[in-house]
Amino acid sequence: MIRLGLRLTLSGGREAAARLAVIAAAVALGVGLLLSTLAALNAVTTQNNRNAWLNTGAVTAEQEHAPSTADPLWWLLRADNFDGHLIGRIDLAATGPHAPIPPGIPRLPGPGEFYASPALGALLRTVPADQLADRYPGHQVGTIGDSALPGPDSLVIVIGRTPAQLSGDPEARHVTSIMTASPADCSGSNCRVGTNSNGMDLILSVVAAALIFPVLILIATATRLAATRREQRFAAMRLIGATPRQVSAVSAVESSVAAVIGVAFGFGLFYLVRPLLAQVDFTNTPFFLSDLSLNATDVLLIALGVPVGAAVSARLALRRVQISPLGVTRRVTPRPPRAYRVIPLVAGLLELAYFIGRRPADSGGQIRAFLPGIFLVLGGIVFAGPWLTMIGGRLMARRTHRPARLVAGRRLSDDPKAGFRAVSGLVLALCITSAAVGVINALTAEQGVPQGSASLSSTVIGDYRHYDDHGNQLDSAASPPEALLSALRATAGVQGLTVIHADPHPAPSDHLAGGLATCAQLATLPTAFGHCPAGAQTASVGPSFSVVGLDRLLSWPAVWPSAPATAAQLQNLPVDQIVVATDGSKSAIEQARTLLATAYPDQEQPFTIAEDRSQMSQRLSGYQQLADVVIAVSFPVAGCSLAVSVAGGLRDRKRPFSLLRLTGVQLGVLRRVVMLESAVPLLVVAAVAIGTGFLTAQLFLQAQFGYSLRAPGAEYYLIIGGGLVAALAVIGSTLPLLTRITGPEVARNE
Repeated sequence: MIRLGLRLTLSGGREAAARLAVIAAAVALGVGLLLSTLAALNAVTTQNNRNAWLNTGAVTAEQEHAPSTADPLWWLLRADNFDGHLIGRIDLAATGPHAPIPPGIPRLPGPGEFYASPALGALLRTVPADQLADRYPGHQVGTIGDSALPGPDSLVIVIGRTPAQLSGDPEARHVTSIMTASPADCSGSNCRVGTNSNGMDLILSVVAAALIFPVLILIATATRLAATRREQRFAAMRLIGATPRQVSAVSAVESSVAAVIGVAFGFGLFYLVRPLLAQVDFTNTPFFLSDLSLNATDVLLIALGVPVGAAVSARLALRRVQISPLGVTRRVTPRPPRAYRVIPLVAGLLELAYFIGRRPADSGGQIRAFLPGIFLVLGGIVFAGPWLTMIGGRLMARRTHRPARLVAGRRLSDDPKAGFRAVSGLVLALCITSAAVGVINALTAEQGVPQGSASLSSTVIGDYRHYDDHGNQLDSAASPPEALLSALRATAGVQGLTVIHADPHPAPSDHLAGGLATCAQLATLPTAFGHCPAGAQTASVGPSFSVVGLDRLLSWPAVWPSAPATAAQLQNLPVDQIVVATDGSKSAIEQARTLLATAYPDQEQPFTIAEDRSQMSQRLSGYQQLADVVIAVSFPVAGCSLAVSVAGGLRDRKRPFSLLRLTGVQLGVLRRVVMLESAVPLLVVAAVAIGTGFLTAQLFLQAQFGYSLRAPGAEYYLIIGGGLVAALAVIGSTLPLLTRITGPEVARNE
């Protein structure tokens, strides 16, 4: 029977060859996307692992108990910025010749030397020195290797210092080994850089649920192509004496051959698009090409799983043949789907609703709580789709007397599974998109930081306060010299300057007190920072102007209360912050930042308010990035599934359509039938899927955050409208096939 199956598959004429080619092409596309998804998941983990060394200095069991004969190394990790891009700055000072060496560099840099990543090195060579290079003492002695960089565009610098320079810094750490544990294996303060285990679980779970589902639907749709024609042929084999086992063997061979060919081309497609995939901004930085790798488990899972899945799918598709071959030859109407198909969908929604007010405390528990509900909702939409399609078809058939609508409605009522199968991938994409947009909109509204005016966002702040582990302020920096203030005022694009001095006697109950500033300087800042009352020389202000408008529970005052101190007395007080208002130009921002960094080399690097807000909402940006990737991938995959299914459905029914043409039915009527058979289940189930997506988002937001759903913006409607229009265009693109398969010769040959 295996030989017969191979002969029918490879030597069955033009129709068999065309069917084999279409199935193999669709499987190849699905396998290529599936391999790309798996490789991207592996790349996320690999990329995250390269952040391990940057967490050196965190107190972990690895560093506390690891025996070491190395000389201690002073380690100071700080964040710098340039043009909105984060720069990782590591200052090192060896206390002996056997100090540990970070990865990516051949030796420790000495005082006055530094290593820079390739991307940062290019900036240092091309950007004016007063905007970047002047911040880093010494000269570059080498380039940091890829093994120490998260991505090819990472900005990292390792600077050599003396022990005396770092030993007095409260943020510096004395270490005897470089961290090697992945950020995915740590938590809390031990993961200053990278994504911890909870975050990695979230990323991998979301990607697996949202991306692999549509790809599997595409593969399943492809392997069922021309299922009706095969049912007829295998039913005829049963009627002439073939046993069910023999029919199953032939069917498995036919499906597996196409799947094996598709898998082989799918691997080739993956390696062809791999360089393009490396440029996708999946985690806010591109991948190295070598990151996009497949392990042995991935290869075996796809190479063996897809053909086996194709054989199983073909076996399940022949249930009617195995039970009663006469039922196929006589065109017996399948049993209609029942209302119980909505049970998994309702169960998923109830599961999510159960955790409102009962959210598990840890991230692992939250994933175990919400993922089953999300999977039930996604699977429930697909499982309930045929029943919803049947309802839509019956309503259309009852409410019309037009032939196209009547034929399409009766067809959907009689075989709703086939009608829904064509649009299942797109419906799933609509549900995923609606849920993702709903969650992101609510998080942005609740957690997103208001950007304010351009002048507010482009304000540069040097923050010189230090705190202990309990949040108590330890000290501030020395008051800035007049030369620094003059240089800042003389910088082109600098529009205002205010020095916030530490108040020696702050009001104990006022959260917006603790700083002192002169009214003359406050008047140069944007109005959002507030101003002095009339006639005052100094004002009692907040110690941190970087949080202006951030805390919705605090009302940022428009007028600060006057202070008893004089402007001259403030000059002798330590400084908490230096606030520099700019016109937003890159040169003004970076020159002001460089002047502050040079004047206070042992302090935290200056930042703009926009950069500070961006880093504070980094997790939200990551969610947005994941949502964009999910939407960008799921819609094209769903479109491919739709095209394959509609084209396959046309070929399955070429004899009925040909007979209708012979009886005088116009080609235009048949085209409207095809359009309606796909458009009705698409629109009916899509409405349910979109509503379900938003309801899922609402339940998740209530359970996880206590937030409520927000109305989507215009971008959402463009995405959904564009997706539906593209789906109708895909259906329309298959209509020319109808002309070729409904000629008189088809009916005669059949």
